[in-house]
Amino acid sequence: MDRLAALEKDPAARERSYAAAQERILLCSKCHGEDGNSRRDYIPNLAGQNPQYLFDAFEKYVTRQRTDFVMNQAAKLLTLDERVNIAFYFSQQKVHPRPVAEPVDNALVAQGAQRFGTLCVACHGAAALGRDGIPRIAGQPRPYLSHALQRYRDKDPSRADSPMLGVAASLSDGDIAALAAYLSQLQP
Repeated sequence: MDRLAALEKDPAARERSYAAAQERILLCSKCHGEDGNSRRDYIPNLAGQNPQYLFDAFEKYVTRQRTDFVMNQAAKLLTLDERVNIAFYFSQQKVHPRPVAEPVDNALVAQGAQRFGTLCVACHGAAALGRDGIPRIAGQPRPYLSHALQRYRDKDPSRADSPMLGVAASLSDGDIAALAAYLSQLQP
């Protein structure tokens, strides 16, 4: 965290970090895109994400507090400095939400907005942009959001120690569909 904070204060260090990350993101770009915009609907966009959240996620993959076969392997290949640089790099990219193939169900989006306002806004913020160690969920791909919320609700062990386990425990399938519809159409 100290390294990320130092980058925020030093323009020359930010430039060096950004350049160093550009050399190491080849592996990340296969799924998350060179600019952090996901190539697949089931993979999250990293562009514009909170750098502290990205770094925390990296560290959880390194220590296996969070499990995903690809991410656990990738995180182990990177040094601490590289993980900091990559988190900073993706946080500086512009989000380009993927176009939704299916028509927007305005009633479902409205239901998602209502549920978001009562359940999610306190942590993720009114515009779902997150803060500090809490992720931006606005503009994430709908299938990714649905799958992630289901995993939290079902207490998937790969998401152990997340406050989302308790929050999502009460979500119905309808709630998840509504939240995913609402959040995916929000412009970050």
